[in-house]
Amino acid sequence: MRGLANRALVAPWSHSLVCPSCSSCLLFQRRQFANSSSTAPPSRPPHSGLAALPSRALLSVSGPDAAKFLQGIITANVSRSDGLPRTDAFYTGFLNATGRVLHDVFIYPFQGGSGVAVEGDGFLIEADAAQVSRLAKYIKRYRLRAKVAVRNIAPDEATVWQAWDDAAASELSPTANGSRMVMKDPRAPGLGYRILQLNNKSPEVDLETSTEDAYTIRRYLQGVAEGQDEILQEQALPLESNMELMNGIDFHKGCYVGQELTIRTKHRGVVRKRILPCMVYERDKAAPPALMYEPDCDSPESLTADMIPGETSIGRFGKRGRSAGKWLRGVGNIGLGLCRLEIMTDVVLPGEQAAATHTPNDEFVLEWGEEESKSSVKVKAFVPEWLRWGLGEAQR
Repeated sequence: MRGLANRALVAPWSHSLVCPSCSSCLLFQRRQFANSSSTAPPSRPPHSGLAALPSRALLSVSGPDAAKFLQGIITANVSRSDGLPRTDAFYTGFLNATGRVLHDVFIYPFQGGSGVAVEGDGFLIEADAAQVSRLAKYIKRYRLRAKVAVRNIAPDEATVWQAWDDAAASELSPTANGSRMVMKDPRAPGLGYRILQLNNKSPEVDLETSTEDAYTIRRYLQGVAEGQDEILQEQALPLESNMELMNGIDFHKGCYVGQELTIRTKHRGVVRKRILPCMVYERDKAAPPALMYEPDCDSPESLTADMIPGETSIGRFGKRGRSAGKWLRGVGNIGLGLCRLEIMTDVVLPGEQAAATHTPNDEFVLEWGEEESKSSVKVKAFVPEWLRWGLGEAQR
């Protein structure tokens, strides 16, 4: 079953983002450091593929009160304009009482007899596999007297996949067929489709099998964070994590846990930090003109982005001053950072023209480790077109 690209959204994956071959790529010059170990980054991701995502897991929330119950604890709207529960899958998040992100999730509505091994109607919730048990406990805490059943879904019952094909001219049908559920990934153009396979088989899609690493690189190049290693649990704000621009927040729905700060930030505050794709490069090199994934063609012991500790502060190269952001996670020479827009990018925030401190020649650095064996590398942030467009629309 071929065909995954959306005609209305130009696929962002192009040869300008990935070096054409391992032998001819501009080698990312990495510094060796002692007592470090890492697997080599994957080679250049294919332009089409089908990847299993073992980093994601599922639980079910079912019962007569399931829709009403979820409506009060997630950022998206579970109901349609006519008041009935929605039937399409969607992206959303669970927040704590202070408006910090606990879990970023996809939610898939289902009806009894639709292939899901759960009695009655309800929802499958896809979350970070390392945190899904914690999410189940969080949901049960709010259940009280609601007629809702919560159950972890075992891997032999259902699995999560991502499919993409940048060259295709048609779409994969986003409907359930009894053995799977399919949704177009709503977070950024060109990410492809999420597939829930409701058995222990692989999805029957006419695409070559790829890897989760390839999917991760595609996400990083588009600046899309996923899971608690990238959207820091109980620290990250949903707007700083771009959730409202990735179709994960409905600002017109009723009350939900964490709504007060989220609404206030939307209507009265300025979001000065955003998760952005970043490229790391050697200190003695010039800043890269464009975001590009360069596969590791050298020794697997070389310094790669996955070796940089999470939450490492981003500083100005050769200057002192406030932190420009923090590193989140990476692979090869790319990754994600929570970046101050007015310092690291040319984005001008509403009413903040005078406060902008960014200049085109600014450079930034990541430094970590003990003084006697400190490691460092330069880092540059980029603003994807979909995000730049969304920020412009939000300011109107």
